[in-house]
Amino acid sequence: MAGSALAQDEPVARSAVPPAVESAPLGAPSPGAAGLLPAAATGLPASLWRGSDPQTLDALIGAVDPPVPVLRGLMRTLMLAEADPPGRAGDGIDHLVNRLDWLTDHGAVEEALALLDIAGTEDPRLFRHWADLSLLLGRSEPVCAQLAARPRLSDDFSLRVFCTARGGDWMRAALILQSAETLGDLPDRRADLLARFLDQDLHETGRPLLPPVRPSPLEFRLFEALGEPLPTAPLPLPFSVLDLTGDNGWRAQIEAAERLARAGSLSANRLLGIYTLREPAASGGVWDRVDALQRFEDALERGLPAGVSRSLVRLWPQMASGRLLVPFAELFAADLAGLELEGRGAALARRAAFLSPRYEELALGLDAEGATETAFLTAIARGQAPAPGAPLPHAQAVAAAFDGAPMPEVLRDQLAEGRLGEVILRAMALFSSGAEGNGQDLTDALAALRGVGLEDVARRAALQLVILDAERARR
Repeated sequence: MAGSALAQDEPVARSAVPPAVESAPLGAPSPGAAGLLPAAATGLPASLWRGSDPQTLDALIGAVDPPVPVLRGLMRTLMLAEADPPGRAGDGIDHLVNRLDWLTDHGAVEEALALLDIAGTEDPRLFRHWADLSLLLGRSEPVCAQLAARPRLSDDFSLRVFCTARGGDWMRAALILQSAETLGDLPDRRADLLARFLDQDLHETGRPLLPPVRPSPLEFRLFEALGEPLPTAPLPLPFSVLDLTGDNGWRAQIEAAERLARAGSLSANRLLGIYTLREPAASGGVWDRVDALQRFEDALERGLPAGVSRSLVRLWPQMASGRLLVPFAELFAADLAGLELEGRGAALARRAAFLSPRYEELALGLDAEGATETAFLTAIARGQAPAPGAPLPHAQAVAAAFDGAPMPEVLRDQLAEGRLGEVILRAMALFSSGAEGNGQDLTDALAALRGVGLEDVARRAALQLVILDAERARR
């Protein structure tokens, strides 16, 4: 019910104080409008956010957690779209910061940096993001150079100590650290870490350091400088990008690629390339998935339906347990559709077709006669109302959405007020609530997505939710 309330309730004023008035030079470009995807590429208007309250949007962006890959892709598009910031947002930098937060949290580090290249880093809020992302990727020199040229960009004493030391002035760095400690401007743990960075003898004779659960990029680099690099696997998702190089071994590279692919921040083709770099030299866990996929690719190249079917039956549960069925379908559904498989292999190939971006085209070639599941999924793929009775999760709620269910009135009103982006976010929040079992919310979410013209997204979201939840129930 919390997701439903978030999606539909109107915000309540928190204060009777008149809002602050912000100003900007006439004709000045708004940093908050920066984006990597122009309207021609997204189909979304420049007014996407304009009619919404900035605080409402901030809360929605922070709260929405799309449960299926196609909605994660839609969220990514929203965060990267060129669009004017919300009304009364001034330069829109706070809105841009929230977009950057979402991208970073979901592992889209390079995209966030590219967005900052467009928006610039002259504002301290944007400089902080740029510094964190650059340090995460090990690019400290440009950060320190810009901080030296424009000290006003950051009041972070940790960064100032680090950069001063990197510049060779260790004595001044120690004085800055001492002053910050005296003024209470640094937490004890950070101050201890920086003191050890400045004095290796102190580190060698001091008590062992406890690694932080959620280190900042600077802390990550300080541990590295002390000769105690933190393993990235248990760290938040953005740190996974560091293992994509393979410097920490093939297994770490595979696990990082899988984490990022699940978040929608790594393409299916790149994941496949990492899976097939070499032959696995071990078994169990991720190695079984790699071995099964490589054997499946070999069978597909030979083109013998019986061999493909056997390897697919072996691989499918591996990809399901890794929550990677959608990237798998993106890679192989079309090839499978061209083979005459039988039995369990044929059923899995049909599911892959519905999970594929080419779901509608591939569904046209499927025989839905006598197969309740296939008939249901085929109707959804064509945007039609399916017959009731399919033994699939969420079948009734999904069927209702494609049988003419209207967009919720509150969302229609918000759309009429020019709050398109907000309506899409609320629809995704409703979808999350519906995925947890609230059927009416799921129906409303799909009806809303269809109502704003996101028909393809609505169909794919419904297909992915139904199929992926069916696979989870099977395990």
